[in-house]
Amino acid sequence: MNEMKEVILKIENLSKQYRLGNVGSGTISDDLKRFWYKIRGKEDPFLKIGESNDRTSKGKSDYVWALQNINFEVNQGEVIGIIGKNGAGKSTLLKILSKVTGPTTGSIKSNGRIASLLEVGTGFHPEMTGRENIYLNGAILGMTKKEIASKIEAIISFSGCERYIDTPTKRYSSGMTVRLAFAVAAHLEPDILIVDEVLAVGDAEFQKKAIGKMQDISKEGGRTVIFVSHNMAAVKSLCTRCIVLGNGTVDFIGNVEDAVNKYLRNNTDNNGVYFDNTASNQTSDILEVAIKNNAAELTEVFGFDDQIYLELKIKIAENHLPFAALGFNVKDQLERIVFTSENVLNESIKKAGEYCFKISLPKEILVPNDYRITLGLHIPNKELIRGFEDIVTFKIEETGSELNRYATSDYGCVILNCDWNLI
Repeated sequence: MNEMKEVILKIENLSKQYRLGNVGSGTISDDLKRFWYKIRGKEDPFLKIGESNDRTSKGKSDYVWALQNINFEVNQGEVIGIIGKNGAGKSTLLKILSKVTGPTTGSIKSNGRIASLLEVGTGFHPEMTGRENIYLNGAILGMTKKEIASKIEAIISFSGCERYIDTPTKRYSSGMTVRLAFAVAAHLEPDILIVDEVLAVGDAEFQKKAIGKMQDISKEGGRTVIFVSHNMAAVKSLCTRCIVLGNGTVDFIGNVEDAVNKYLRNNTDNNGVYFDNTASNQTSDILEVAIKNNAAELTEVFGFDDQIYLELKIKIAENHLPFAALGFNVKDQLERIVFTSENVLNESIKKAGEYCFKISLPKEILVPNDYRITLGLHIPNKELIRGFEDIVTFKIEETGSELNRYATSDYGCVILNCDWNLI
């Protein structure tokens, strides 16, 4: 029988409402009305108005619900991911959990010390040195001076900022600042560590180091991590459970794989297998993009060993011809660029006009996954003439090939048939 884990964080009916427009402009009547209802013991009249947090559409109300009716529990030792597109409410939720701001309605019950890493440089004074800021930041997060002193060498070593530790942090890069801030938060030994998208500021080596540290905090220390990121590979490698937010509400709570798939399905601008830009009035442009099979049919689904063709139609002006290049990349479902290909146009085109290209994508290499293609017509290192991101999509499905032997494994990005020779 599995031991029941302690609930360390409980969120019930959490909502956060904001008033749109300039702060302090025309709100005194609303504040007085709220106060009058409160002293009479009545419900806040503004809780009944407001719209969902959809930043892409113009609403009719001056009030918006950044979060609405959020409910979930977090167990001790759990690493829970929070994902969603920009404006979904992720940072608002973390600020409420960190007590930076308060909720409009609902409650938060936590059992233990919370350390937060929400924005680069939060809690750092630019005129103070890195060493002094360790003590300041540690004190803000609840550590005693003795506690900080006992861990300061480990914090400095982890941050990788030894050479600059006695230099004012106003001279640090954003990457150095976030390294030091994460090192302090991670060595606090908090019961709950909250990490926002700030890790994206760090380089690849630091991101790997930070994710490893969060795994250690969770597995060895039995502590809880709440992790927000747009890096789906990091979410999948680190988290044990995931919450998907959309327009201020919970779209999904469950296992990481299902959550990531739902997020990507909901937030990918899927233009299908054909894109038409023939009405363009630019002198040089990408006019048509299509994904086709061996029979020259538009199709989205391919087997591992099927041939995939990318067909492009462009027009090119005389002034762009000597220098222009046409390139594309293929990204998988986790936003990883699997490969890139480019063609310098003056190697095949000698005069201005419209041209079509038929590009054979490599077969028996791309593993079962969803893929998106980004295109660019450009003058290298000088001018982007036209760029289309995630313009067409296609899917590789398992169709009974030799990949069956990998059924329970992560394929990675590609599978290659290498030469295996006994020597």
